[in-house]
Amino acid sequence: MPRLPSSDDPGSHIEGSSPESANTEAWTAYGQHHLQRGTSLPEVERIDWGPGATGPGDAILGDLDGRRVLDLGCGLARHAAHIARDRGAIVDAVDSSPTQIERARARYDRLPGLNVVLADAVGHLHTAAPYDVIYSVHSIPYIDPHHLLPVLAAGLRPGGRLCFTVLHTNSQGEGPSTALVPRPETLRLVGGGELTVQMWVLTPELWEDLLVQHGLRVESITVLDAPEEDNRASYRLFEVRRPVRVTSRPRTTRPPLAHAALGVGIILSGPDGVLLGRHRRDTVELPGGSVEPGESLVETVVRELAEETGLTALPADVHLLGTLLDHVGNVVRITVAAVVTTWQGTPADQPGESVTDWRWWPLDSLPSGLFECNAQVLTAWRPDLPIDHPPAHFTPFADTATTTAE
Repeated sequence: MPRLPSSDDPGSHIEGSSPESANTEAWTAYGQHHLQRGTSLPEVERIDWGPGATGPGDAILGDLDGRRVLDLGCGLARHAAHIARDRGAIVDAVDSSPTQIERARARYDRLPGLNVVLADAVGHLHTAAPYDVIYSVHSIPYIDPHHLLPVLAAGLRPGGRLCFTVLHTNSQGEGPSTALVPRPETLRLVGGGELTVQMWVLTPELWEDLLVQHGLRVESITVLDAPEEDNRASYRLFEVRRPVRVTSRPRTTRPPLAHAALGVGIILSGPDGVLLGRHRRDTVELPGGSVEPGESLVETVVRELAEETGLTALPADVHLLGTLLDHVGNVVRITVAAVVTTWQGTPADQPGESVTDWRWWPLDSLPSGLFECNAQVLTAWRPDLPIDHPPAHFTPFADTATTTAE
């Protein structure tokens, strides 16, 4: 990774494009530059996390023999080749730059255990099976965290490890931001010339908050400073794990209002998983809401589904599973679990609604931070799901026996 000085000279950039597409264009130009120069770099024997080959190497990734590993933003794929060749991993090395992938394939096309993939990181993670280990050397800050982190969290198996480095201070001493916006940085080319890239250079605290919001646990953050006295560049190495069990949380410490204590939680399950959104108070939620006066439970399900997601369903396609009862403060909270078997439309954010960012989550990659009532609904539907939440008494509508949702 070249040194990243301050961005006084904007260099080459793509007008009117998104930061991610501009970065792809810049790294494509970077790869073309090295293809034309015929740049040859030696093989590596360890992962060089920081400037000047600093950092703890690849030991932090744990046992990789036979494990599925993703190198995100692989570039020339030297690290991925080392992991496949020397550590026995099965590695997908992914980059969105055609010229970088051309360089990698020319060098490692026949290396056993290594699959070099030309793809956008978010698109690849949407379709790939979950990985045991994901790592990225300096590449994650080139992608909008709002786009990347949800699929990155879902792309890890429960218990899986994520290790990545981010720019903290560039070589001119410009430090990180507390605002979740990209900024221009200059990518210098060997032999002269430079390109402008867009990077999310965020404080470690903001990175950690974002990771935790998406159900990941930060285990350590290591400072990696450039060894040269005249280079003020500094990186941060994050070691992260996806917990084995999914956690739930309340929206607030206050109990619900008495008139709002009866609600529905709606399960839509399809080929890509179960539909979940994110509440403005940052819990992850099923569609659902409170029962209005004079409304039947089935009518509530149909109405809330349309109001929150834009999806339409017929009352005949609503299957009520039963009631869940728990206590918050002095209020008995009652939630009716429902499954909708058929619907029309595509889930989308609706104006004025508290829950947005609707997406499908595989059942083996559910995010942490599920709203407590919805965590209870999901385990009433599928008791085998590894979700932790306060207990609730579940009474199935098809059976008068009372059980406890664990």
